[in-house]
Amino acid sequence: MNRSRPPRQWLVRGVALLLVLSLVAPAVGATITGSPTSGSPDDASELQPGTMKQAANGSTVVAIQGFHHQGQGATKKPARLVSTNETGNTEWVYNGPNSEARWFYDVDPLPNGNLLVVSTNPDGTNVYEMNPESKERVWEQALPYHDTHDVDRYNESHLAVANMRQYNESCDCSNDRVVLYDREDDEIDWEWKFRNHYPNETAGGFTEDWTHVNDVEVIKNGTQLLLSPRNFDQVIVVDIESKEIVERLGEDENHDVLNAQHNPDWLTTESGNETILVADSHNDRVVEYTKENGEWVEVWSAGSSATLSWPRDADRLPNGNTLVVDSLNHRVIEITPQGQVVWEYYATWGPYDAERVAHGDESSGPTMRDQGVSGHKAIWGADGGISTTSFSSWLAGTASGTLVEGPVITFARTWGHYAPWAQPAWLNSWEFAGLVGALVVLLGWAVAETVRARKRIVAGARSLTARAG
Repeated sequence: MNRSRPPRQWLVRGVALLLVLSLVAPAVGATITGSPTSGSPDDASELQPGTMKQAANGSTVVAIQGFHHQGQGATKKPARLVSTNETGNTEWVYNGPNSEARWFYDVDPLPNGNLLVVSTNPDGTNVYEMNPESKERVWEQALPYHDTHDVDRYNESHLAVANMRQYNESCDCSNDRVVLYDREDDEIDWEWKFRNHYPNETAGGFTEDWTHVNDVEVIKNGTQLLLSPRNFDQVIVVDIESKEIVERLGEDENHDVLNAQHNPDWLTTESGNETILVADSHNDRVVEYTKENGEWVEVWSAGSSATLSWPRDADRLPNGNTLVVDSLNHRVIEITPQGQVVWEYYATWGPYDAERVAHGDESSGPTMRDQGVSGHKAIWGADGGISTTSFSSWLAGTASGTLVEGPVITFARTWGHYAPWAQPAWLNSWEFAGLVGALVVLLGWAVAETVRARKRIVAGARSLTARAG
């Protein structure tokens, strides 16, 4: 006697149910235990060392932005300053919630051993000089500017401030600017507005966040400023006296050169060629350009969507290596000119800036031209590293070289840039991806069941309508 087999739709339902359970099980386990089940370092909730093939020269201080929800800092993903020693062991932690900081952005070692700290809160921006030993503030300046990403020390009394998100409703225009702020007199002594030097239609026209100018660096002995209008996809140099743009790397919407960059550094080759090292954030790489025969030439780059996710700082060290803040992989790495990871520190959540304290603020090492290195380098050498454990990085690496490389890498990059902001602190990237995948399967399942039962649904609706009539 032949046994009756279950209808095909029940087999499909069974497979869908098993798929949903397998996708959601790791997230459920992590939710019960309160920590990622796999313990993968890319999403570790604790500050900890990663790859250590080469000891650092002294301490590294990291400004961690922290994640947020509707403008409020997340207590489980806090903003904080941290210091780690030569081998990646955490020396101290300075928590934002305990210091009236919603986010931390730039942190600069000062010549006297103190730190210049930039933090924000709902009322504006706090800039202060902090003693790293006592955590006491030598001086503090409150600025009525919201979400300021960078402030640089101009001289003993003045600060150079990158003042973004200055939309002016009265003129329906942007007042995004850079200013020199006199701390002693509590007033602006010098001002430079972007709309006086750029067409109004740049970056699609005026918005509340038109330029997103995220960096200002004092260069040329205080005569010029290096600026990073992120949304313009370019780095510029402004002469303070003439107020003219005297150098420009990149152009609006030309993403082959730069794409939503952060924290450019100004270097010079031994032969005098001007050089810019910059975190090319949306291209998931760090890149160095040198000016040769009047043109900016790409000399060196490192990283891809398979190994970096939204890098936001790159500093050249005296040994020729580069210190990179791999923001959305929640780590700081030191890489050789050939791309090998020799030092790694996991700094959750969303590190923004990192400085090797012994070498002062920004880059202090040789250019790649002077090291005889050129071309693009893959980042490698992290033991159990991010390239094999982060979901978005794994996805991008798997698709590389295949027919679907373009759309998959675009999706992976988008996922890697936005998912961490919504990802619960107790889930790692794989568990969160599994949870989202389960929801997608359930949604598809619901749509399929609705389509299959559409005749019954329509008949039922008509019957209810007839009864109501």
